[in-house]
Amino acid sequence: MGLLDGTNQQTYYSAGNSANYGNYQFTTLENIINAFMIMYVGEGKIINKVNRTDVQFHAMRAIQELSYDVLRSFKSQEIEVPNTLSIILPQDYVNYVKIVRVGTDGLERHLYPARKTSDPFAITQNADGTYQFTDTDNADADNDTTTGTDSLLEQTPSNTSENFQNVTPVDYQLYDVNYSSDIEISTEGRRYGLDPQYSQINGSFFIDQLRGLIKFGAALAGETVTLHYVSDGLGTDSEMVVHKFCEEACYKHIAYGVLSTRSNIPEYLVQRYKKERFAETRKAKIRLSNIKIEEFTQVLKGMGKQIK
Repeated sequence: MGLLDGTNQQTYYSAGNSANYGNYQFTTLENIINAFMIMYVGEGKIINKVNRTDVQFHAMRAIQELSYDVLRSFKSQEIEVPNTLSIILPQDYVNYVKIVRVGTDGLERHLYPARKTSDPFAITQNADGTYQFTDTDNADADNDTTTGTDSLLEQTPSNTSENFQNVTPVDYQLYDVNYSSDIEISTEGRRYGLDPQYSQINGSFFIDQLRGLIKFGAALAGETVTLHYVSDGLGTDSEMVVHKFCEEACYKHIAYGVLSTRSNIPEYLVQRYKKERFAETRKAKIRLSNIKIEEFTQVLKGMGKQIK
């Protein structure tokens, strides 16, 4: 049950409402826009007059740009790979951070992209090698190649994709190498020319951007994988929030965006806010890097042991 503070009309929730845990570190897009209109817009201020819709546009663009490098708007989805060996990309997917296979011990093991394959448009051909077309005008699809209403008939799946998904991964015994005691016939250091993206036993994948799918090798059928990906922070209304460490950077993004699109603003003022936007973004990135001295020194201790 919430208690209402009459001073600022803000609702405080009891410990029973877990949905609000940690929300104090964020401020909403609406608050950002309201504060900008009060502090930056008006007579005798940096911006004399601006439409609220313009400010809202630049505020949303600020969240997008800051989400990629500063706010770290990372999401994750845990999925069991079906027999089709493909999963769909999330609706708010921008780019992937990593794709991992989850082992029985709960640890994540990296999957590496197979950059030398794809899922091309496979043309269905007749026995004599001629192309087949879709029959959209009730004509003979196999022979009607002159009409502009017919299109090429796709073969699904393509041979390239099918061969990739059917291949059995090679076990290079990366974790259990039985070296010979005879140095002349030892296998140590003799694995020349291995491609790192294939010389591992965790499995591989490739992203079909055209169809919006992630396709996996046959070894991953039935396995649990986790997709860690980047969003632009605008997927839902609840996501359009800004961390308080990044609030000032958001104001500078909006100010620069508004000033740079006006014709009667002196260039020195535009350049000033461009520099301030860069400085505040850098400051926010340092703050959000979340470096703790105790944790940093502990990592250095571990590295020192490895060096010895």
